[in-house]
Amino acid sequence: MDFETARKRMVDRLVERDRIEREATADALRTVPRHEFVPPERQGAAYWDRPLPIGGGQTISAPHMVAIVTDLLALDPGDRVLEIGTGRGYHAAVTAETLAQIERDGGSDESDDAELYSVEYDPELADRARETLSEHGYDIDVRTGDGYEGWDDHAPYDRAYLTCAPESLPDRVVEQVRPGGCVVGPVGRGRQTLVRAWRREDGALDRETHGGVRFVPMRRGDD
Repeated sequence: MDFETARKRMVDRLVERDRIEREATADALRTVPRHEFVPPERQGAAYWDRPLPIGGGQTISAPHMVAIVTDLLALDPGDRVLEIGTGRGYHAAVTAETLAQIERDGGSDESDDAELYSVEYDPELADRARETLSEHGYDIDVRTGDGYEGWDDHAPYDRAYLTCAPESLPDRVVEQVRPGGCVVGPVGRGRQTLVRAWRREDGALDRETHGGVRFVPMRRGDD
């Protein structure tokens, strides 16, 4: 199978359907080999615009949803980003590529100022993500742990996003985002809504909703 051609066609279709707004996001999806981030038996479906099982009861999000979340982050050069729910690392790779593209658009050949940290609940998925990300040259720190706690060691973050759905945005994650930064993710059990929340100077949130979505539930230590 010609994965590169399939990947480019997939992104072209998403652009035509207005599923991708930012060129940096489109370039990232054209670059990241999604087939490398799914189980071997799923590679033939890697460039269908649909979620796919990745083991442990988890899924890799559909490409259009990865694009929507990445666009909503409104990334800037040098942003420090927190991801909750690494899975096999695909969305993290897309975020890293988007940051690198933004850096290049800003006239720099280096993206060392941007930082991406990711938390994964499932140890096996975290190990696989580290391996795959490293194999493809992505310098992303992945920690195994409870996503509800975020990753305080590297806070404050400019942006944070969730690839799994809690009942409400986790307080600890919100607290780790700087004033003026935002959190993007699905919220709700059963019926879910995609939310972007900008943190104000007083710690309160200005929330926007971006339609109904369906993500796997976010897990925590007492599940």
